[in-house]
Amino acid sequence: MLIALWRAQRREYRMPEQPPSFITKWGSRGTEDGQFFHPGAVAVDSYGNVYVVDQLNNRIQKFDPDGTFIIKWGSRGQGDGQFDFPTGVALDSSDNVYVADANNNRIQKFDPDGTFIIKWGGRGEGDGQFQEGKTGVAVDSFDNVYVADSNNTRIQKFDPDGTFTTKWGSFGVGDGQFDFPTGVALDSSNKVYVADLGNRRIQKFDSDGTFITKWGSFGVGDGQFISHSGVAVDSFDNIYVADTFNHRIQKFDRDGIFITKWGSQGERDGQFTHPQGAALDSSGNVYVADGSNNRIQKFG
Repeated sequence: MLIALWRAQRREYRMPEQPPSFITKWGSRGTEDGQFFHPGAVAVDSYGNVYVVDQLNNRIQKFDPDGTFIIKWGSRGQGDGQFDFPTGVALDSSDNVYVADANNNRIQKFDPDGTFIIKWGGRGEGDGQFQEGKTGVAVDSFDNVYVADSNNTRIQKFDPDGTFTTKWGSFGVGDGQFDFPTGVALDSSNKVYVADLGNRRIQKFDSDGTFITKWGSFGVGDGQFISHSGVAVDSFDNIYVADTFNHRIQKFDRDGIFITKWGSQGERDGQFTHPQGAALDSSGNVYVADGSNNRIQKFG
């Protein structure tokens, strides 16, 4: 009995760890290579290269792990390889790049050099359709694609070619319901974590959408959020949340127990102004899309 109580108490409290240290940063506001106009999401491939959704420049930029520019693609439009307010990016096991092209109501798939492969979607509420919103995208270990369909308040799941598989969610505050879900990420067991923005919480599901747990509320304390956007998972299945209007990153274990946080509003190293997304490389370094500062910051 005492052992069970101790274990329960231990699960609900964990000594905070030190936040990661600042390593480097790159970017400034503009349209040139390596400049951004509100970077909104970030992903890292198997070589440590960093892909950044340059939202208001309607393009993807690719960098090496130190921030050296490699390549870019995209412009504003509706054609293949063009974007209208891209908001999410994710990579599969072959480093193919999936981009949530929000205002075009579609997902586009590219090879690692930006060559267009396929697209799917359309505006609406049906299976495989989307409504304009801050759409997030993630890929599991089988290369299935999960989309946070924000304005339809649901998650949709597709195979790697864009064939609809399943969906879950509706508008509300109950378990498995959402209010404008924005970010989605998967752990090593293909558990799905959703940034449920309007409800100020993270929800966790299995890969078929069965609810597992949730955490978070409105506020500035540990484990609380104000308009959080992106979510990412490291190789130990710790969860990182871009807590946008608290200007910080929060880190949790897979059960939602708070571990650490870092950041405050500002322009100095380690400070943020409206961070939008986060991603991790295989060494555990954390890359943050520092949206209104128009830069990427790297921590490790």
